[in-house]
Parts: sequence; structure tokens; C-alpha cells
Amino acid sequence: MGLRRKSRELALQFFYGHDFQGRSCDKDALQEELAEFIANFDTGRKTLPYTEQIINGLCSHLEDVDNHLAGHAHNWRIERMSVVDRNLLRIATWEMLYNDDVPAQVAINEALEIAKRYSSPDAVAFINGILDGLQTGTRTD
Repeated sequence: MGLRRKSRELALQFFYGHDFQGRSCDKDALQEELAEFIANFDTGRKTLPYTEQIINGLCSHLEDVDNHLAGHAHNWRIERMSVVDRNLLRIATWEMLYNDDVPAQVAINEALEIAKRYSSPDAVAFINGILDGLQTGTRTD
């Protein structure tokens, strides 16, 4: 498994707990939560920089990312999505919109591969549909 995929998986694990516990993206609270996460999980030195980039970047742009997702999720409110699917979509959307060194197709493929591992079989098609619409700029509603 590549370093970036491991970073994405770590970010997903971080956001799973973050989201499930209803934590804030306030900068100070986020840094404290991130330090706690690093202390309790085997993050690895090589994967940590990109993991932190995803976490900080997504938290900085969460409202915008959620607005983009909401515009492409047919009959699905963000809060109705499973915690895993919602956060995989958020990570991929952040990469597509705010990380110029990750091509959109790579962000989509990585999200699908991680979904195969961490979510239900139906999630892959669901995530693919939303991210493909986001990539092409078409709405699904």
C-alpha cells in the first residue's frame, strides 16, 4: 500500500472519530485532537505529513466541501450518509478541489479502493456516482 493511501486511511479513521463524537474544527481543538490521535495510533512518520495536510485542509474547507457534496448527492443529505462514506467523500472532494498535486481521477480511485475496504459493497457505486458528478461538474439531482 502506498504512503498516500495509508495517509488517506488514517485521515478517514481520524474523521470517523471526529465526526462520530461531534468534535469541532476549531484550530486549537483540532490540534489537540490530532496530537491525541497521533499518540494513540500507529501513524508512521512517513504518512503523517500528508495525513495532517488532509485533516487540516479538510477542516479549513469543510463547509465548502459539504456544499459541493450536497450539490451532487441526489436525495441524500450529508448527515444521512454513513460516517465512513461521508468522510471518504469529504477527503476525496477536498483533494479534488484544494490539492493541485492530486489529479481528480486519482482522488476518486483512491476513495473507491478505500471504500471497498472500509464500507459496504453498495458504497462504491454511491461514492463513485457523487465524485464523478463532482469531477464533471454535473449535478445528480
